[in-house]
Amino acid sequence: MSEFFEMGGYARFVWPAFGLTAVVLIGNALAAVRGHRRALDAVRDQIAAGEREE
Repeated sequence: MSEFFEMGGYARFVWPAFGLTAVVLIGNALAAVRGHRRALDAVRDQIAAGEREE
């Protein structure tokens, strides 16, 4: 099992790359969720503003 984690001597390059990839993917997912929520809020605000004008 330790051979797997040592990655044939390249562990100091491989594991940080995996970690950075995970951070970027998680950040991308969070940004997408945040943007989606903002878009929904904007649509809800537009709908509410339209109902007030009528």
